[in-house]
Amino acid sequence: MSVSPGHIPVMKEAMLSLIVPQDGGVYVDGTFGGGGYSEALLESASCVVYGIDRDADALRAGEALSLRFGGRLVLVHGRFGEMATLLASHRVSAVDGIVLDLGLSSRQLDDGARGFSFHLDGPLDMRMDRDDPGPTAADLVNGESESGLAAIIADFGEERRARAIARAIVAARAEGPITSTGRLAEIVRRAVARRSPGGIDPATRTFQALRVRVNDESGEIGRGLGQIERLLRPGGRAIVVSFHSLEDRPVKRFFRERSERRQPNRHEPAAATKSPDPTFRLLTRRARKPDDVEVSVNPRARSARLRAAERTGAPPWHERLVA
Repeated sequence: MSVSPGHIPVMKEAMLSLIVPQDGGVYVDGTFGGGGYSEALLESASCVVYGIDRDADALRAGEALSLRFGGRLVLVHGRFGEMATLLASHRVSAVDGIVLDLGLSSRQLDDGARGFSFHLDGPLDMRMDRDDPGPTAADLVNGESESGLAAIIADFGEERRARAIARAIVAARAEGPITSTGRLAEIVRRAVARRSPGGIDPATRTFQALRVRVNDESGEIGRGLGQIERLLRPGGRAIVVSFHSLEDRPVKRFFRERSERRQPNRHEPAAATKSPDPTFRLLTRRARKPDDVEVSVNPRARSARLRAAERTGAPPWHERLVA
């Protein structure tokens, strides 16, 4: 039994070459999804992998993979932004490597019932954890004001036509609640004409924005990066794969900031200007991208960006600040 059908792990070989799994090591796949990265790690070394996912469906599908590796894959339900707490329940306080593949898994995108796809009609849900009591995409689309919708679409989708789309949504819902992905996609497409036959679907950025907002993905990335700094042993490595600028930007900023010494500022108190020891060493000065061969085999990889860093022995920044 291999990874989920239709699931092709993005930049798998690049991930393995950077994380360098070792026998006896402990690794975390913080976004288990279809299990591709977990499988690759387990095949490369006699190690243990903790596969974390907030989507219970993904974990149920991964049970066969766990059995295949004789229990070396431990499946954990939860968010990667809570990795330390989740791992503590398994008596794990430090690990040798952490991999995050941000965004959606192929399983989620290809299941119309999950409400993520503008190509497949289904209920307008978009929650990665279907037991999450938080708002669904339908709640936002039907409950937010026009200005609120425009802000969500602009901030989380980086959509230039956010106001026009929000106006069209509010006008359409006056005729009845918008409850399906198909109807929302058509509303957006009518409001924003496709610029060229080969361009992206006009609904792409709006669906991204709603998904990011529903799942608090931006906040989760920030919390997850802090967890990486806390959990990695000295010499441990982190790999983060992102798919759009809202994901990649905070990762780039975090690793760059944590890998540089702060220069003293004569206008600040001496305690504040003390040069902290970097907590990471960059392994990728620039984000790595998939090559043309991979993109031809897996078109969904075309926007992937991989960044990697190695943990130093310096204390995490939050511990330094508390001290």
